[in-house]
Amino acid sequence: MSKLMNSYLSGFGNEFATEAQSGILPVGRNSPQKVARGLYAEQLSGTAFTAPRAENRRSWLYRIRPSAVHGKFTEKNHPTLCDGSFHELDPSPNQLRWNPFPVPTTACDFIDGLVTIAGNGSADTQSGIAIHLYLANQSMTNRFFYNADGELLLVPQLGELNLRTEFGVIDIKPGEIAVIPRGVRFAVDLLGDSARGYVCENYGSLLRLPDLGPIGANGLANPRDFLTPVAAFEDQEGQFELIAKFAGKCWTASIDHSPLDVVAWHGNYAPYKYDLAHFNVMNSVSFDHADPSIFTVLTSPSAMAGTANLDLVIFPPRWMVAENTFRPPWFHRNVMSEYMGLVHGQYDAKAEGFLPGGGSLHNCMSAHGPDVASFEKASHADLVPQKIDQTLAFMFETRLPLRPTKLAMESPHLQSDYINCWQGFKKYFTN
Repeated sequence: MSKLMNSYLSGFGNEFATEAQSGILPVGRNSPQKVARGLYAEQLSGTAFTAPRAENRRSWLYRIRPSAVHGKFTEKNHPTLCDGSFHELDPSPNQLRWNPFPVPTTACDFIDGLVTIAGNGSADTQSGIAIHLYLANQSMTNRFFYNADGELLLVPQLGELNLRTEFGVIDIKPGEIAVIPRGVRFAVDLLGDSARGYVCENYGSLLRLPDLGPIGANGLANPRDFLTPVAAFEDQEGQFELIAKFAGKCWTASIDHSPLDVVAWHGNYAPYKYDLAHFNVMNSVSFDHADPSIFTVLTSPSAMAGTANLDLVIFPPRWMVAENTFRPPWFHRNVMSEYMGLVHGQYDAKAEGFLPGGGSLHNCMSAHGPDVASFEKASHADLVPQKIDQTLAFMFETRLPLRPTKLAMESPHLQSDYINCWQGFKKYFTN
């Protein structure tokens, strides 16, 4: 089981120090001539060496073997994972929605069960994102994975996961998220019979907490609620497989030991988790529906101020209190492209068709909003304080158009009639 410590995520500037056995961490230097107990010192850098101090991310790992000890990589075919170019099909202005993809009945672990839905940018340019589903019915056995292309944001929807990483162990369940930094090696064990969820692969700047502006010092996601693993290690020898995602493709190499052999570490570059129930929702108590940016949990900024490479936005249980105001999200066109998923419950702007485990895609300036039934209900509702409960939806927002994969567009789970949810609106205007 995981042992965690507070991450204090604000600015990501804080240093953490943890050891699975006492007396490992060196005092006064990062790379001593000889590390205690015959360990090796290794630095993992998540940013350029010369990145500004406030943005510089790196950790020192004290491990049983250097991470360079493995066999030669060869390319590995992965039929459902896009190579990161996202040019199979042209992006579409059509509104798209998918039913949940079922968990396979044949043996399938976290890596084999990755399915790419859409993406933009590329790993080569270190800009943009990729959106995947994971569908698994067994743990990763004798195999490990790392992603050289970007950090991985995991949003479980079905089943609990045990993430064994170089830095320690993290357990996550639906209603929580976890981030595995770029380059960190890990394995995923299932704590039940099957698991399904969403993965956003972030090629851009590292995720961080958004600035709060006029909100002030408190609100939204608070730094103290982010948790980082306590050091734990595996001292195992045998025949294992190390899988890497590099430049959009998968590669495989043999390795004769578990690479999760870090006995101690210190630094500010590490996996972390967050319970979305701790999100402090800010909302209107007078009039007008607040912009969805008020629900941002994490952001990956771009070079254009205020326009994110990636935003993670959630719509959790909350009170709706406002006078003479249409309560669900209004009809909308947006410069951002939005992929939306549902962890559980029902989204308040859709009466039907948007299902837990499913997803929708509204690209830049593609019109969207409540369906007919939701509009009629909200237009005639008594505007009393209302608790939206038993629901959790989220969005991956990005500044670039999202290009669906051919697999996603040819999937039987794509809803061909999604656009019909807006076709029944009547003309009420009288001149």
